[in-house]
Amino acid sequence: MFLYLSKLLPLFFYPLGLACVSLIVALVTLWKRPRIAAIAITLALTLLVFCSNAWIAKSLVRSLEWQNLTTTEIPNAEAIVVLGGATKSAFPPRPTVDLSESGDRVIYAAQLYRQKKAPLIILSGGRIDWRGSGSPESADMATILTSIGIPSQAIIQEPLSLNTYENAVNVRKIIEARGIKKVLLVTSAMHMPRSLKIFQRQGINVMAAPTDFLVSEGELQELGSTPKAAILNLLPDTDNLHQFTTALKEYIGSFVYYLRGWL
Repeated sequence: MFLYLSKLLPLFFYPLGLACVSLIVALVTLWKRPRIAAIAITLALTLLVFCSNAWIAKSLVRSLEWQNLTTTEIPNAEAIVVLGGATKSAFPPRPTVDLSESGDRVIYAAQLYRQKKAPLIILSGGRIDWRGSGSPESADMATILTSIGIPSQAIIQEPLSLNTYENAVNVRKIIEARGIKKVLLVTSAMHMPRSLKIFQRQGINVMAAPTDFLVSEGELQELGSTPKAAILNLLPDTDNLHQFTTALKEYIGSFVYYLRGWL
């Protein structure tokens, strides 16, 4: 039940969800209470315009992604832990497993392995039944890794986790059983602050290896590179709205996990 509510309830705190609720209120009150309807419409418009401009969205994303930047060479460890959320199962018409927008996680793990940063890759992630059936995400990630030349004997699958907390708990069991003392954690840069704290709370000696950055120094410089660019980046854009919502999701997730004592 917690898993279901954790996915459902935050939708009403995201810009698009709040805007939809406001518009429903406006529709219901339009004839009898036009003043309330006008306020609701204004709120919906303000939310969408504010949260979908590049200046706001990229600043919020940056506040998460740049928390764990690696200023030195990534150290060696005993295992590389990759969190799920990076694949799409091989349902027709897909010929095989596809990488999602977060697929950099899998590729980066392969690169770290080939750089001999660790001799093992632990893939952590199950599959939520009501969000589409199929193989566990750990199996899908293993399929991708073996297809690009990572030996199967270097891969350990953890197929039961349905959220980041379960990732940490189940990975801890694996590394304790194998006597692993130090791991590299690979996940999207925006997801790293929450993930790192959860793993540390489990007593795991973990080092951040973020990837899948949505905001770079170059993109920030481009925002105001010219007067035209500065104005255009104030206009609503669906990609910016998505980035803002994803960052807000991480902040809400951190708050909920803190209340549950997982951080």
